Amino acid sequence: MVSPFTRLARTHAFSVGGDAMVAIALANSLFFSIDPGAARGRVALFLLLTMAPFAIVAPFIGPAIDRVRGGRRWMIVGAAGFRSVICFLMIGDIDSLLLFPEAFAMLVLGKGYQVAKSAVVPTTVRSDEELVEANSKLSVISGLSSFAAAVPALALSALGGVEWTLGLAVGVFAVAAVLALRIPSTRIATEPPDEAEREELRSAGILLAASAMGLLRGIVGFVVFLLAFDLRSEGAPAWQFGVILAVSATSALGGAFAAPYLRARVPEENILIGALGLTVVGGVVTAWIGGLMGAAMLAACVGVAASAGKLAFDSIVQRDAPDANRGRSFARFETRFQVAWVAGAFIPVVIPLPARLGYLVVAAAAGFAAFSYVVGRRTVRERASPEDPP
Repeated sequence: MVSPFTRLARTHAFSVGGDAMVAIALANSLFFSIDPGAARGRVALFLLLTMAPFAIVAPFIGPAIDRVRGGRRWMIVGAAGFRSVICFLMIGDIDSLLLFPEAFAMLVLGKGYQVAKSAVVPTTVRSDEELVEANSKLSVISGLSSFAAAVPALALSALGGVEWTLGLAVGVFAVAAVLALRIPSTRIATEPPDEAEREELRSAGILLAASAMGLLRGIVGFVVFLLAFDLRSEGAPAWQFGVILAVSATSALGGAFAAPYLRARVPEENILIGALGLTVVGGVVTAWIGGLMGAAMLAACVGVAASAGKLAFDSIVQRDAPDANRGRSFARFETRFQVAWVAGAFIPVVIPLPARLGYLVVAAAAGFAAFSYVVGRRTVRERASPEDPP
């Protein structure tokens, strides 16, 4: 008998593979025909647009999938099915301005899928102790599926054009929709969250972890654009940035592989602290080394930290948040994290920074996040412990 997690994993593999194919198709279309040397103001505008999908996900999709019977499963089915339809429409709009709203719709549906998927994971495992391992497996599947989908997508793009790649994505998303129908239906919240549930969602443990994870996500955005603008200002060849991206992607897979082994030895909160500590070390060492090797090292540290830290945070929310309102929880936190990512990215976009100074900023921000999280957790434990007898 196929387990619920296996059904979710199969759906996730095809969904992520379809997203990778669409990204490759867009990279060779009107969508990315803008000159790479575009002004920083245009890049800043792009960053603002990346937040737009979350403006829809947070207030509408998150609560909806918690209230409708089987809403989380139907969100996964619908996200795949509608992305299949949109890919079909994009085939005829490659050179049309209609490609932009279609790409925006793909982003919204993709974020809606991610929220629903995270809310479904706890219903596919036997205990809270398995959450990190389940999230880790899905992250590994994401990386492997993206690589696997890139091979035929690039081949089809070279042989027949991006239309062929989008045609393949149509079929991949359709398969994901069919597979998603086999995911078990989850229980729903028939009423809006009461005061007790709202208190759980605002519990100190979740909020402290969210703040730490938000700063870590901001660091990711900062590093991406710091390195991009630094390499471009130095006239570095494109392959160097490609190396950094490859190192980052590989390191993220490494973080996903390592997370369950760490969870077998330490709680999720300590994994998040360790991720921040690794970022501090990476920032300091990179500032000392400099150059391409230093940039690659920082990308590796941040890739591992962001991957393992996010898995730990997801497991904290899945463990502690009310079961009936997990969709709302993940939508809200993902919105905050996206805002943090954009805020972090804005700094090197609007303020030209020397690379070594930027690396020290990364170390300082991660150190502050780790210190705040450790002190905050200690304060919470002290307040929760009974007072000493007189």
